[in-house]
Amino acid sequence: MPDRPRATQPLSVVVAGGGTAGHIEPALALADAVRRLRPDARVTALGTERGLETTLVPKRGYALELVPPVPLPRKPSKDLAALPWRVLRSVRRTRQVLRRVDADVVVGFGGYVALPAYLATWLPGTRLPVVVHEANASAGLANKVGARHAAAVAAAVPGSGLDGPVIGMPLRRAITTLDRGALRAKARAHFGLDPHAPTVLVFGGSQGARSLNEAVAGAAGELGRAGIGVLHAHGPKNTVEVESVPGAPPYVTVPYLERMDLAYAAADVAICRAGAMTVAEVSAVGLPAVYVPLPHGNGEQRLNALPVVEHGGGELVDDADLTPGKVVELVVPLLTSGERLSAMSAAARRTGHADADETLARMVLDVVDGAGEAGGTMGDVVRHEGNER
Repeated sequence: MPDRPRATQPLSVVVAGGGTAGHIEPALALADAVRRLRPDARVTALGTERGLETTLVPKRGYALELVPPVPLPRKPSKDLAALPWRVLRSVRRTRQVLRRVDADVVVGFGGYVALPAYLATWLPGTRLPVVVHEANASAGLANKVGARHAAAVAAAVPGSGLDGPVIGMPLRRAITTLDRGALRAKARAHFGLDPHAPTVLVFGGSQGARSLNEAVAGAAGELGRAGIGVLHAHGPKNTVEVESVPGAPPYVTVPYLERMDLAYAAADVAICRAGAMTVAEVSAVGLPAVYVPLPHGNGEQRLNALPVVEHGGGELVDDADLTPGKVVELVVPLLTSGERLSAMSAAARRTGHADADETLARMVLDVVDGAGEAGGTMGDVVRHEGNER
């Protein structure tokens, strides 16, 4: 793409991370940080027509460009045979977008739209610098490809397999600046929870998690008799039935949590999956957690939670071991020990990276502008992060 005077043309950043909230949210957090550091910057998000980005991106005030997704089949099939054509079609469409928005840099977060974005930047006439951020403890294929020719690479947690500094997960400022204590009364009133009872937050992602639903709902009676309240997001396609205990704090069930900030503020402990975004947010707000990794995949959810657990900020339970009895065994002693809760909260917060969004934004600006123009060189960023760890 032709060079243009930076004084007359605003910076144009393209973020590629569509598909799931775990890819979209860090991309939008990065976009917010770029805007704070460079208010005139234009940010464009790449996505697909079936991803959550069709709702999340416009809601946050950013332009969205749709490209054909490139899912990677795991087994030989018709989809695998059609893969080269799908890749070519998506790369062509992505290249058109990059040229139209006069992109200066592509920042990839993995997922279905990241791979064609990386490939498009390698084409003659569209060569652009790439910055890759890996959220998971085990890097995905798209980011492994992108990292080969990236100008900068960063990871959320150690051991991703990519060569770059560990900066944490870019998160919304509404999360990283959350004061749970100050919001507690408002949060509990919002959900109809007991204002004073120790409270458990249960959630299994946007669609819920059956094993979490069954285990915690099955423990409702014991939790209620122990004076413990529950806020349980069971998923829009699920329902839960709980034992009613007279005089017990409310057990509140909701299909979905629109206000995660208030949910975090209302809770004393969480029972949740261990996706990269979940672990990053829960630890950033200092919420002790019982992490129950998905039993499928390559074990990346367990790896995501391990650093927090090893530092004392949470417990790790296998999905097959999560029973109503296990919930009671873990939660009741924890919620009746204020000293242990405080220690776990502090430990969880210490593992977080509240400034990951701006650290990544400065890396992006350094790549575009050259060392020094964005408040420090790339080497300064890497050395700073090394010192922090």
